[in-house]
Amino acid sequence: MPDLLQAPRKSTVLGLPIHLLSDYPGWLLSQAKHHRGVHVVTLNAEMAMQAEKMPDLGAVIRKAELVIPDGSGVVLYLRLRGQKVQRCPGIELAEALLHHMPLLGSEGTVFFYGGAPGVTQAAAERLQQHIPRLQVVGVQHGFLSADERSQLNETLQQLQPRLILVGLGVPRQELWIAEHRYLCPDSIWIGVGGSFDIWSGKKTRAPGWLANNHLEWVYRLYKEPWRWRRMLALPKFALRAVLDPRR
Repeated sequence: MPDLLQAPRKSTVLGLPIHLLSDYPGWLLSQAKHHRGVHVVTLNAEMAMQAEKMPDLGAVIRKAELVIPDGSGVVLYLRLRGQKVQRCPGIELAEALLHHMPLLGSEGTVFFYGGAPGVTQAAAERLQQHIPRLQVVGVQHGFLSADERSQLNETLQQLQPRLILVGLGVPRQELWIAEHRYLCPDSIWIGVGGSFDIWSGKKTRAPGWLANNHLEWVYRLYKEPWRWRRMLALPKFALRAVLDPRR
């Protein structure tokens, strides 16, 4: 049996770290059991290209304890360099970990932060219906005043949830986690983007046949055409994946 406390194998994507494991949820659960704080970054092509323009985002990614291959572009980059790697969508990792948290008993507490008013609460309620004994100790949407943000900090410091899911979008959630993780140093922090929308039922994920063929971005663009400017990062990343001399 592999040592789930051992540091994961590391590779790189455009100079950014990527951690390769066969069992991401199991490794994170082992960290949680031993009270080891972890910042999980879900790296995709868009984020990798953003990090080249935003040094602060790149610095956060490089300091994270776990960077997973969330996007198909990242997987392509690694496979072109001979790495055997499977895509690990952040939403699926978060869901798997939520199912594992009850194994920690009273310590397996969860906090949700981000999303629109009402959406995150609905997501928490639906998840609790599907995951027996899931302990959601706090839910807070992402549209807060200065006083409310201060109160959120106090709440997190008091509750010390073992798992904190942050849905503020990239790069805001990554920067926010890096700035605030001192409040709960033993927690697992994951930026989950728009996952609260999916879990609440407000939005749906791409059909499996699209996702399995690395075409989830097509569905996302169809549902949210305003994202087209951001999608321009994908062909640029693909070109970099082919031409980048780093091996």
